[in-house]
Amino acid sequence: MSMTWNDNTPIYLQLKEKVVAMMLDGVLKAGDALPSVRQVAADFQLNPITVSRAYQALVDEELVEKRRGLGMYVNEGAHEKLLASERERFLREEWPKVLERIERLGLDLETLVRSSQRESRQ
Repeated sequence: MSMTWNDNTPIYLQLKEKVVAMMLDGVLKAGDALPSVRQVAADFQLNPITVSRAYQALVDEELVEKRRGLGMYVNEGAHEKLLASERERFLREEWPKVLERIERLGLDLETLVRSSQRESRQ
């Protein structure tokens, strides 16, 4: 897990989003253990409280569970739950901006599909 921090978002939220991305990408699967708070703090030179906040946010969203004395583990169904919520967020927040830009540039579906097919062949 490599990280580059930006100044616009709290680090704990950036860390949480990195773990979410790992779940969506299949790097972390149901039943997998998250790296320990101490390990993540040491690896990225973070305050352990920052890492704990990120992990707690994942617990609050019921994506991971705390197992006393064992650590944090990815919950069953976390991937599907994330996928559904990320799709909804994309359609609600990002897609309208993308669609507006497509319309502004006068692009049509055929041009977009051809461009996408060319990119996938390269």
